[in-house]
Amino acid sequence: MDDIKYYTQEGLDALKQELVQLESVERPRISQAIAEARDKGDLSENAEYDAAKEAQGLLELKIANLRNLIAKARIIDETKIDVSKVLIYSIVTVKNVKTNAQMTYTIVPESESDLKAGKISVSSPLAKALIGNTKGDIVTMQAPAGAMDFEILDVSR
Repeated sequence: MDDIKYYTQEGLDALKQELVQLESVERPRISQAIAEARDKGDLSENAEYDAAKEAQGLLELKIANLRNLIAKARIIDETKIDVSKVLIYSIVTVKNVKTNAQMTYTIVPESESDLKAGKISVSSPLAKALIGNTKGDIVTMQAPAGAMDFEILDVSR
């Protein structure tokens, strides 16, 4: 079942909160907009009504997709993550071999990535280069500007 996505409890809670927001705030707002547009008369030439119905359809699709995602979501127990090598949810400190710049990233699913918070997607070029390697390894990341080498200084959870 390749539709299963893995999340931290925090990531799954954020999805559930978004679903609550869509169902309890956005859905009633759009229903109200449809009712107001319907009250304006002839629906065949009512652009407001058409726009509100289209927004409703998109919202319902988003709600259905989010429900499906939550139903198939699995929680990763961060206390059981192997820290001997880089895996998803590992916190990795790396050093750019050329510039000696050090950076620390947490490798997360695409849905939880946030570069400003130091969370990089498991499908990013750097994460792909790091996955499976251990502290002390030097890995090469293929970037648009060419290959870049990074030394893994630390792996934790």
